[in-house]
Amino acid sequence: MTDMLRPICCACGTQYPNGPAPPSICPICEDERQFVPEAGQAWTTLDALRRDHRIARTIESPGLHALTIDPGFAIGQQAFLIKTPTGNVLWECLALIDDSTIAWIRDNGGLSAIAISHPHFYTAFGEWSDAFGGVPVYLHADDAEWVRHRHPAIRHWSGETHALGSELTLIRCGGHFEGGTVLHWAEGRGTLFSGDILQVVADRRHVSFMRSYPNLIPLDAGAVTRIGHAVAPYSFETIHGSFPGRTVAGDGNEVVARSVDRYLRAIGASRLGNFDST
Repeated sequence: MTDMLRPICCACGTQYPNGPAPPSICPICEDERQFVPEAGQAWTTLDALRRDHRIARTIESPGLHALTIDPGFAIGQQAFLIKTPTGNVLWECLALIDDSTIAWIRDNGGLSAIAISHPHFYTAFGEWSDAFGGVPVYLHADDAEWVRHRHPAIRHWSGETHALGSELTLIRCGGHFEGGTVLHWAEGRGTLFSGDILQVVADRRHVSFMRSYPNLIPLDAGAVTRIGHAVAPYSFETIHGSFPGRTVAGDGNEVVARSVDRYLRAIGASRLGNFDST
């Protein structure tokens, strides 16, 4: 019997190692933070995705492109290619990678690293790393148990922060996942890439915080306060969220501070300390 070539979960986009059959379950989807669709677990492969999907690119600002799968697939998140003097970094990851995107990234200076906020976006990081010579993939050590594909490029960083060159800093916030991470870009007036850890909401003037977004499980006051404190030392004007159109265009530090206050008031709690940025 021929192994199924690295099956991909259609619900969350996580890629699994080769096997005689797809897994019977996807632990990422079985977890209370995600869900198994009503129709049940379904699987695809990278080759199958390439037949009827492509990667779309959008210029967000100088040196910053957003990447999405078109038409949408799985969770529907966006990834970002960030150009810096010390190398280009892919923030978040997609379940699809294709030849045109590989060629475009190489034409724009290649890729030096990949970093991902939390297990819902781990997807096909091994394929992306291999396409660029095995570049390191930075995942927080507190979420190591959720990795399905034990790829040699993985770097399980630990602690509260980790620098990626001179302009980029990974920040562990916790909350949504124990190792839930955001990325700060110091270029210009500063940008925060928030993943699902601080979710940019529909009004684009606030962020919010949940253990599970689809299943509506909130976080407690301590977890939300910790997130506020974790990002407060970093100055940022813009916040890019997980999904297209979810961008806070200005006053990013103030947006986070007032969003923490609003959330805590809504659950009958109060702020624990100040969030003044340095």
